[in-house]
Amino acid sequence: MAFEGKGDSGHSVLLDAAPQVGGQNQGPRPMETLLFALGGCTGMDVVSILKKMRQEIETFHMEITGDRASEHPKRYTKINVHYDLTGPNLNEEKVRKAIKLTQETYCSVSKSLNAEVTYSFSINGKKFEPTI
Repeated sequence: MAFEGKGDSGHSVLLDAAPQVGGQNQGPRPMETLLFALGGCTGMDVVSILKKMRQEIETFHMEITGDRASEHPKRYTKINVHYDLTGPNLNEEKVRKAIKLTQETYCSVSKSLNAEVTYSFSINGKKFEPTI
């Protein structure tokens, strides 16, 4: 049940299933990697955009959660990406704009999904809901 995928970059990823379905738990599940890909895509966008806006980021974390259909195909129907940023002078409107740009223009992974993708963020511990 383990599969290795190798991309044009030359890097590979090992995917595997859980032991209860015949795998050996040697790597993440395919649906987990879908969320990883979304996080990488949107995270790189947001960090890059904020750097161009001269925003100093000390820490940047994301939590990505998803709701899956109960019947096959058990695809994601809703996904939320929550960005947690810290920095001395992060501007709420600039963070909001960076998230809007990744969602509406730049993140090709989110544009490839057949799921509702929502975003939220926190700056220095204060939570905001983007109005996008």
